[in-house]
Amino acid sequence: MPTQARNAAGKELDDLTDRSPDPRGAIDRGPIDRGRRRPTASVDRPHRRRELTTMQGARRRSIFTARLVNSAGAGEQPRVIEDLRRAILGGDEPPGTLIPIEAVASFFGVSQIPVREALKTLHGEGLVDHVPHVGYSVAKVTFSEFRELYDVRAALEAAALRAAVPRATTEDDDRARRSHAALARAVAERDERGYHAESRHFHMHLIAPAGMERLLHMYEGAWNITEPARPMSRVSTQGRQMFHDDHDRMLDSFMARDADRLVVESARHYEHLKRAIATFRDDPEVFRQPGS
Repeated sequence: MPTQARNAAGKELDDLTDRSPDPRGAIDRGPIDRGRRRPTASVDRPHRRRELTTMQGARRRSIFTARLVNSAGAGEQPRVIEDLRRAILGGDEPPGTLIPIEAVASFFGVSQIPVREALKTLHGEGLVDHVPHVGYSVAKVTFSEFRELYDVRAALEAAALRAAVPRATTEDDDRARRSHAALARAVAERDERGYHAESRHFHMHLIAPAGMERLLHMYEGAWNITEPARPMSRVSTQGRQMFHDDHDRMLDSFMARDADRLVVESARHYEHLKRAIATFRDDPEVFRQPGS
Protein backbone atom coordinates (compact mmCIF):
# COMPACT_ATOMS: atom_id res chain seq x y z
CA MET A 1 0.00 0.00 0.00
CA PRO A 2 1.42 3.55 -0.84
CA THR A 3 2.54 5.53 2.19
CA GLN A 4 -0.10 8.21 1.67
CA ALA A 5 -2.96 5.68 1.66
CA ARG A 6 -1.54 3.91 4.71
CA ASN A 7 -1.33 7.21 6.63
CA ALA A 8 -4.92 8.01 5.66
CA ALA A 9 -6.02 4.61 6.93
CA GLY A 10 -4.23 5.18 10.24
CA LYS A 11 -5.83 8.60 10.71
CA GLU A 12 -9.33 7.28 10.05
CA LEU A 13 -8.84 4.39 12.50
CA ASP A 14 -7.65 6.83 15.18
CA ASP A 15 -10.75 8.97 14.57
CA LEU A 16 -13.00 5.97 15.15
CA THR A 17 -11.23 4.59 18.21
CA ASP A 18 -10.06 7.69 20.07
CA ARG A 19 -12.73 7.24 22.77
CA SER A 20 -12.04 3.55 23.40
CA PRO A 21 -8.28 2.98 22.95
CA ASP A 22 -7.11 -0.60 22.82
CA PRO A 23 -3.58 -1.08 24.26
CA ARG A 24 -3.07 -4.48 22.68
CA GLY A 25 -1.23 -3.23 19.60
CA ALA A 26 -1.62 -2.23 15.99
CA ILE A 27 -3.87 -3.92 13.51
CA ASP A 28 -3.46 -4.71 9.83
CA ARG A 29 -5.03 -1.80 7.96
CA GLY A 30 -6.79 -2.66 4.73
CA PRO A 31 -7.24 -0.30 1.76
CA ILE A 32 -9.40 2.77 2.43
CA ASP A 33 -11.57 4.51 -0.11
CA ARG A 34 -10.09 7.99 -0.33
CA GLY A 35 -13.40 9.43 -1.44
CA ARG A 36 -15.33 8.30 1.64
CA ARG A 37 -16.60 11.14 3.80
CA ARG A 38 -15.93 11.12 7.54
CA PRO A 39 -18.90 10.06 9.72
CA THR A 40 -21.14 12.87 10.88
CA ALA A 41 -23.76 13.10 13.59
CA SER A 42 -26.32 11.71 11.16
CA VAL A 43 -24.43 8.41 10.70
CA ASP A 44 -26.36 5.34 11.85
CA ARG A 45 -24.84 4.60 15.29
CA PRO A 46 -25.48 0.82 15.32
CA HIS A 47 -23.65 0.60 11.99
CA ARG A 48 -20.73 2.54 13.44
CA ARG A 49 -20.61 0.25 16.46
CA ARG A 50 -20.51 -2.79 14.17
CA GLU A 51 -17.65 -1.21 12.20
CA LEU A 52 -15.71 -0.47 15.38
CA THR A 53 -16.30 -4.00 16.68
CA THR A 54 -14.91 -5.41 13.43
CA MET A 55 -11.82 -3.27 13.73
CA GLN A 56 -11.24 -4.24 17.33
CA GLY A 57 -11.64 -7.90 16.32
CA ALA A 58 -8.91 -7.43 13.73
CA ARG A 59 -6.73 -5.87 16.40
CA ARG A 60 -7.11 -8.94 18.65
CA ARG A 61 -6.13 -11.17 15.74
CA SER A 62 -2.95 -9.19 15.08
CA ILE A 63 -1.31 -10.51 18.25
CA PHE A 64 -0.94 -14.05 16.87
CA THR A 65 2.84 -13.77 16.60
CA ALA A 66 3.10 -12.56 20.20
CA ARG A 67 2.28 -16.11 21.33
CA LEU A 68 4.71 -17.85 19.00
CA VAL A 69 7.85 -19.48 20.35
CA ASN A 70 10.93 -20.07 18.20
CA SER A 71 12.21 -23.40 19.46
CA ALA A 72 15.31 -23.44 17.25
CA GLY A 73 18.62 -23.17 19.04
CA ALA A 74 21.46 -20.85 18.10
CA GLY A 75 22.62 -21.60 14.58
CA GLU A 76 19.70 -23.95 13.87
CA GLN A 77 17.12 -23.54 11.13
CA PRO A 78 13.75 -22.28 12.38
CA ARG A 79 11.22 -25.05 12.94
CA VAL A 80 8.40 -23.11 11.32
CA ILE A 81 5.83 -25.86 10.90
CA GLU A 82 6.48 -27.46 14.31
CA ASP A 83 6.26 -24.15 16.16
CA LEU A 84 3.13 -23.06 14.28
CA ARG A 85 1.49 -26.40 15.00
CA ARG A 86 2.39 -26.13 18.69
CA ALA A 87 0.93 -22.60 18.90
CA ILE A 88 -2.34 -23.72 17.32
CA LEU A 89 -2.68 -26.86 19.42
CA GLY A 90 -1.94 -24.86 22.55
CA GLY A 91 -5.32 -23.18 22.11
CA ASP A 92 -4.07 -19.69 22.99
CA GLU A 93 -5.49 -18.35 19.74
CA PRO A 94 -9.17 -19.18 19.28
CA PRO A 95 -10.64 -20.69 16.11
CA GLY A 96 -10.95 -18.12 13.35
CA THR A 97 -7.84 -16.16 14.36
CA LEU A 98 -6.07 -14.80 11.29
CA ILE A 99 -2.46 -15.90 10.76
CA PRO A 100 -0.46 -12.98 9.25
CA ILE A 101 2.09 -14.57 6.92
CA GLU A 102 4.36 -11.54 6.71
CA ALA A 103 4.50 -11.14 10.49
CA VAL A 104 5.15 -14.86 11.03
CA ALA A 105 7.96 -14.81 8.46
CA SER A 106 9.50 -11.80 10.17
CA PHE A 107 9.27 -13.52 13.55
CA PHE A 108 11.18 -16.58 12.34
CA GLY A 109 13.59 -14.55 10.21
CA VAL A 110 12.66 -16.37 7.01
CA SER A 111 10.99 -15.52 3.73
CA GLN A 112 7.26 -15.98 3.28
CA ILE A 113 7.81 -19.15 1.22
CA PRO A 114 8.48 -21.59 4.12
CA VAL A 115 5.63 -20.04 6.09
CA ARG A 116 3.21 -20.58 3.21
CA GLU A 117 4.45 -24.16 2.78
CA ALA A 118 3.98 -24.81 6.50
CA LEU A 119 0.46 -23.39 6.41
CA LYS A 120 -0.41 -25.57 3.41
CA THR A 121 0.68 -28.62 5.39
CA LEU A 122 -1.30 -27.54 8.44
CA HIS A 123 -4.30 -26.95 6.18
CA GLY A 124 -3.99 -30.56 5.04
CA GLU A 125 -3.99 -31.61 8.71
CA GLY A 126 -7.19 -29.68 9.32
CA LEU A 127 -5.56 -27.21 11.72
CA VAL A 128 -5.95 -24.08 9.58
CA ASP A 129 -8.55 -22.80 7.13
CA HIS A 130 -7.72 -21.01 3.90
CA VAL A 131 -9.85 -18.52 2.02
CA PRO A 132 -8.48 -17.35 -1.36
CA HIS A 133 -7.55 -13.65 -1.41
CA VAL A 134 -8.10 -13.48 2.37
CA GLY A 135 -5.51 -15.78 3.89
CA TYR A 136 -5.09 -18.43 6.55
CA SER A 137 -6.74 -18.67 9.95
CA VAL A 138 -6.93 -21.12 12.83
CA ALA A 139 -9.48 -23.74 11.78
CA LYS A 140 -13.04 -23.39 12.99
CA VAL A 141 -15.47 -26.26 12.50
CA THR A 142 -19.23 -26.43 12.86
CA PHE A 143 -20.90 -28.10 15.82
CA SER A 144 -21.93 -31.01 13.58
CA GLU A 145 -18.37 -31.45 12.37
CA PHE A 146 -17.09 -31.35 15.94
CA ARG A 147 -19.54 -34.10 16.98
CA GLU A 148 -18.40 -36.10 13.96
CA LEU A 149 -14.79 -35.81 15.11
CA TYR A 150 -15.80 -37.18 18.51
CA ASP A 151 -17.47 -40.11 16.72
CA VAL A 152 -14.28 -40.71 14.73
CA ARG A 153 -12.18 -40.63 17.89
CA ALA A 154 -14.58 -42.97 19.67
CA ALA A 155 -14.45 -45.54 16.85
CA LEU A 156 -10.67 -45.43 16.57
CA GLU A 157 -10.26 -45.56 20.34
CA ALA A 158 -12.51 -48.63 20.61
CA ALA A 159 -10.44 -50.51 18.02
CA ALA A 160 -7.18 -49.49 19.70
CA LEU A 161 -8.37 -50.43 23.19
CA ARG A 162 -9.33 -53.94 22.09
CA ALA A 163 -5.85 -54.39 20.69
CA ALA A 164 -4.13 -52.69 23.64
CA VAL A 165 -5.61 -54.65 26.54
CA PRO A 166 -4.03 -58.06 25.79
CA ARG A 167 -0.67 -56.39 25.13
CA ALA A 168 -0.62 -54.08 28.18
CA THR A 169 2.07 -54.52 30.84
CA THR A 170 2.49 -53.34 34.43
CA GLU A 171 4.55 -50.44 33.06
CA ASP A 172 1.53 -49.38 31.00
CA ASP A 173 -0.60 -49.61 34.14
CA ASP A 174 1.82 -47.32 35.97
CA ARG A 175 1.78 -44.74 33.21
CA ALA A 176 -2.02 -44.73 33.09
CA ARG A 177 -2.24 -44.44 36.89
CA ARG A 178 0.16 -41.49 36.98
CA SER A 179 -1.77 -39.69 34.27
CA HIS A 180 -5.05 -40.37 36.06
CA ALA A 181 -3.59 -38.97 39.29
CA ALA A 182 -2.54 -35.81 37.42
CA LEU A 183 -6.09 -35.54 36.12
CA ALA A 184 -7.43 -35.79 39.66
CA ARG A 185 -5.17 -32.93 40.77
CA ALA A 186 -6.30 -30.78 37.85
CA VAL A 187 -9.96 -31.37 38.76
CA ALA A 188 -9.33 -30.60 42.45
CA GLU A 189 -7.39 -27.42 41.62
CA ARG A 190 -9.81 -26.36 38.89
CA ASP A 191 -6.88 -26.27 36.50
CA GLU A 192 -8.56 -26.21 33.10
CA ARG A 193 -5.30 -26.21 31.14
CA GLY A 194 -3.86 -29.03 33.19
CA TYR A 195 -7.03 -31.07 32.81
CA HIS A 196 -7.08 -30.49 29.06
CA ALA A 197 -3.49 -31.73 28.65
CA GLU A 198 -3.69 -34.67 31.04
CA SER A 199 -6.97 -35.92 29.58
CA ARG A 200 -5.22 -36.39 26.26
CA HIS A 201 -2.25 -38.08 27.93
CA PHE A 202 -4.56 -40.46 29.78
CA HIS A 203 -6.35 -41.60 26.63
CA MET A 204 -3.06 -41.97 24.77
CA HIS A 205 -1.59 -44.11 27.57
CA LEU A 206 -4.56 -46.48 27.35
CA ILE A 207 -4.27 -47.06 23.61
CA ALA A 208 -0.47 -46.92 23.22
CA PRO A 209 0.06 -50.65 23.96
CA ALA A 210 -1.90 -51.49 20.80
CA GLY A 211 1.16 -50.62 18.74
CA MET A 212 -1.03 -49.66 15.79
CA GLU A 213 0.94 -46.72 14.42
CA ARG A 214 -1.35 -45.81 11.52
CA LEU A 215 -4.44 -45.96 13.70
CA LEU A 216 -2.75 -43.89 16.41
CA HIS A 217 -1.73 -41.31 13.79
CA MET A 218 -5.35 -40.98 12.60
CA TYR A 219 -6.54 -40.78 16.21
CA GLU A 220 -4.13 -37.97 17.03
CA GLY A 221 -5.09 -36.16 13.84
CA ALA A 222 -8.78 -36.22 14.78
CA TRP A 223 -7.94 -35.06 18.32
CA ASN A 224 -5.73 -32.23 17.00
CA ILE A 225 -8.56 -30.66 14.99
CA THR A 226 -10.64 -30.28 18.17
CA GLU A 227 -7.80 -28.74 20.21
CA PRO A 228 -8.00 -25.04 19.23
CA ALA A 229 -11.63 -24.82 20.44
CA ARG A 230 -10.60 -25.95 23.94
CA PRO A 231 -14.11 -27.19 24.80
CA MET A 232 -13.08 -28.17 28.34
CA SER A 233 -12.63 -24.49 29.17
CA ARG A 234 -16.39 -24.06 28.75
CA VAL A 235 -17.39 -27.13 30.73
CA SER A 236 -18.32 -26.67 34.38
CA THR A 237 -16.30 -28.12 37.24
CA GLN A 238 -19.12 -30.61 37.75
CA GLY A 239 -18.85 -31.62 34.10
CA ARG A 240 -15.13 -32.24 34.38
CA GLN A 241 -15.77 -34.29 37.50
CA MET A 242 -18.21 -36.43 35.52
CA PHE A 243 -15.57 -37.00 32.85
CA HIS A 244 -13.08 -37.89 35.56
CA ASP A 245 -15.50 -40.48 36.93
CA ASP A 246 -15.62 -41.93 33.40
CA HIS A 247 -11.83 -42.11 33.48
CA ASP A 248 -11.99 -43.90 36.85
CA ARG A 249 -14.06 -46.68 35.34
CA MET A 250 -11.91 -46.81 32.22
CA LEU A 251 -8.74 -47.20 34.29
CA ASP A 252 -10.31 -49.95 36.40
CA SER A 253 -11.35 -51.83 33.26
CA PHE A 254 -7.92 -51.41 31.68
CA MET A 255 -6.07 -52.73 34.72
CA ALA A 256 -8.55 -55.62 35.03
CA ARG A 257 -7.78 -56.44 31.37
CA ASP A 258 -11.50 -56.37 30.61
CA ALA A 259 -11.56 -55.11 27.03
CA ASP A 260 -15.33 -55.40 26.59
CA ARG A 261 -16.09 -53.30 29.66
CA LEU A 262 -13.38 -50.80 28.73
CA VAL A 263 -14.90 -50.24 25.28
CA VAL A 264 -18.34 -49.73 26.83
CA GLU A 265 -16.96 -47.17 29.30
CA SER A 266 -15.11 -45.38 26.51
CA ALA A 267 -18.31 -45.12 24.44
CA ARG A 268 -20.19 -43.76 27.47
CA HIS A 269 -17.46 -41.17 27.97
CA TYR A 270 -17.83 -39.89 24.41
CA GLU A 271 -21.58 -39.63 24.79
CA HIS A 272 -20.98 -37.46 27.86
CA LEU A 273 -18.56 -35.30 25.86
CA LYS A 274 -21.06 -34.77 23.04
CA ARG A 275 -23.78 -33.89 25.51
CA ALA A 276 -21.50 -31.34 27.16
CA ILE A 277 -20.52 -29.48 23.98
CA ALA A 278 -24.18 -29.30 22.93
CA THR A 279 -24.72 -26.73 25.69
CA PHE A 280 -22.64 -24.15 23.78
CA ARG A 281 -23.34 -25.23 20.20
CA ASP A 282 -24.46 -21.70 19.27
CA ASP A 283 -21.30 -20.00 20.56
CA PRO A 284 -19.59 -18.38 17.52
CA GLU A 285 -16.31 -18.20 19.42
CA VAL A 286 -16.17 -22.01 19.44
CA PHE A 287 -18.04 -23.23 16.36
CA ARG A 288 -18.49 -21.90 12.86
CA GLN A 289 -22.17 -21.12 12.58
CA PRO A 290 -24.23 -22.33 9.59
CA GLY A 291 -24.15 -19.79 6.77
CA SER A 292 -21.11 -17.95 8.10
